[in-house]
Amino acid sequence: MSDIIVVAVDGPAGSGKSSVSKAVAATRGFAYYDTGAAYRALAWAALDAGVDLDSEDAVVAVQDTADYVASQDPAHQVFSVNGTDVTDAIRGENVSGSVSKIARHPRVRAGLVAHFRDVIATCSRPGIVMEGRDITTVVAPDAKVRVLLTASEEVRIARRQAELSGVQAQPVAESLMARDRSDQTVVDFMNAAPGVSVVDSGPLTFDQTVDAMLSLIDNALGGADD
Repeated sequence: MSDIIVVAVDGPAGSGKSSVSKAVAATRGFAYYDTGAAYRALAWAALDAGVDLDSEDAVVAVQDTADYVASQDPAHQVFSVNGTDVTDAIRGENVSGSVSKIARHPRVRAGLVAHFRDVIATCSRPGIVMEGRDITTVVAPDAKVRVLLTASEEVRIARRQAELSGVQAQPVAESLMARDRSDQTVVDFMNAAPGVSVVDSGPLTFDQTVDAMLSLIDNALGGADD
């Protein structure tokens, strides 16, 4: 692990991981890395290649040859696969419905964990906020700051519904619960591991949640000034 400040953030869908992590990174001048985007980009690449997503060998073959580039600027997120801009494409329904399939493959996860650790090791900024599902426990268990960002299911569904104008609560709820159930078969991101701080964003405003995260960073660094 490098000597930079690593802020590892895990949590369920709709907990605010991405928006809060980007704000924290921007405030501190840190890099920001969305590990979920890497899984999505690989899912896009596998779909584009037309391989069987249930075949670990086939997905790993795509993974081994794909050239994935991700922005680490919290204010400007851009992702590409083999030179193709997939920033918008990886958020599409087809990719969203396929991510859990590839994430279940142990060798796929191992390859991505190695990639994430390399991102940390080669980070040129003083710190990095890396968020996902297993960052506090698998990718960076020795991170100086480890946080489980959570919220009640009702709050998370309401947030997603607000993001998706015109979408009824029931399909949003089903999508959230299905994604969480699938991912929980691989990693526990609903319960904090020993040494991981819990931030419940449910009763907090966005700014309060960001401030809570910044306080954890300051405390970990011995009360550094803002």
